[in-house]
Amino acid sequence: MAARSWSHFSCCVGGSAVADDNDDDRAASRRRVGRKVSTRSSSSSSRMSLSSLSSSGTLSPEDLSLTLSGSNLHAFTYAELRAATASFSRANYLGSGGFGPVYKGAVGDSLRPGLAEQAVAVKYLDLDCGTQGHNEWLAEVFFLGQLRHKNLVKLIGYCYEDQHRMLVYEFMSAGSLENHLFKSTNGSLPWMTRMKIAVGAAKGLAFLHDADTPVIYRDFKASNILLDSDYNTKLSDFGLAKDGPQGDETHVTTRVMGTHGYAAPEYIMTGHLTAKSDVYSFGVVLLELLSGLQSVDRARRPREQNLVEWARPYLKHPDKLYKIMDLAFECQYSCKGAEVAALVAYKCLSQNPKSRPTMKEVVKALEPVLDMEDFFPGGHFVFTIIVEEDKVVDMTVEVEEKELHNRQNCEDRHRQKYPNSVIHTGIVLHGSDGLITGLNGAHRRQQRSPSYRRERGV
Repeated sequence: MAARSWSHFSCCVGGSAVADDNDDDRAASRRRVGRKVSTRSSSSSSRMSLSSLSSSGTLSPEDLSLTLSGSNLHAFTYAELRAATASFSRANYLGSGGFGPVYKGAVGDSLRPGLAEQAVAVKYLDLDCGTQGHNEWLAEVFFLGQLRHKNLVKLIGYCYEDQHRMLVYEFMSAGSLENHLFKSTNGSLPWMTRMKIAVGAAKGLAFLHDADTPVIYRDFKASNILLDSDYNTKLSDFGLAKDGPQGDETHVTTRVMGTHGYAAPEYIMTGHLTAKSDVYSFGVVLLELLSGLQSVDRARRPREQNLVEWARPYLKHPDKLYKIMDLAFECQYSCKGAEVAALVAYKCLSQNPKSRPTMKEVVKALEPVLDMEDFFPGGHFVFTIIVEEDKVVDMTVEVEEKELHNRQNCEDRHRQKYPNSVIHTGIVLHGSDGLITGLNGAHRRQQRSPSYRRERGV
């Protein structure tokens, strides 16, 4: 049944030729960049391929500026960005990654005439990264200087001065998805917010894959998904992005790079990179959104340390899906939506790249989830407790029902479809002699949740 329900989303990779893309082959073409750009029509909608630039690190600031003419990027000086970040003060420090430290700053008309006042994030290349760090910096400038989409972080400018390499992005006030899922102390993300993030990220990848010259993101993971104050999704960190195969080519051959737990198995084994490698990585992040668990965690039980290996078999069985759903949801999620999202994740995580959907098909499958509202009702609970001689002799729990007769809650639906499921074997709340004789699965999870304890002053 699950396979039939996916049939209209499935797709295979076409073509048969093999492309051998070696980074070292770019050196000769780099010296011709200036001449190429000057003769290229400014009205052309085609994006210049990254293969036209060198990875040797000898591209001059002038050549880069000429290459990106018409991109509306600002070539900031070191002094300007030092002023924008209050001399890279510790108060403005946002964090650090493999690239280097990131600082919050502010730019505007006082810094550059005509530049809109706005908060920015300034990413400073760590000089210890060497040539590879410069290559990743160059890739980010090149890709984000030419690509514009609402689900890609906006690059405002860069600094290429002496030994200084910096990137200036729009500031994303809500930080990364990784922080919200795994490091937040402010409560977990609600179901609909997670699905909104998933759809936005899928649209960003679909845009890259469908570009005139396709782009393979290669490092799709929760820490590279940034969020604004309304939880709109933006993909960031294009340092490992590659031009995808073109024409009759089926893949790009390149050095294996990325993040353990997110990289597609065929890419790890062969170095053959395709857009379907990104699709696999998306499946990992979607599974993280469903489960609230990181892709790899050595602190979990041995069989659960690799999230994909443990959870993927449950994704195609709706009656077993509760085993991997995040307890922090407290049953506040769409059952039908969860089944659809789980099936999408299942197909994205296929070992066979040709069995994975395209990102455009993923978007088409996930968007309807945003309109599914078959939630477990979260109305007000009324507890009635009768105490005699310091002992609880009776206890009742009632839920205020408002228009619930028109909606079937999550628990009822699963109880009817799967009456023998373990999640439904609990006993409804009641008490005798001051003891609670049983709790159903939903109430157990609710009482363990941080929000439940906070609301009751525990």
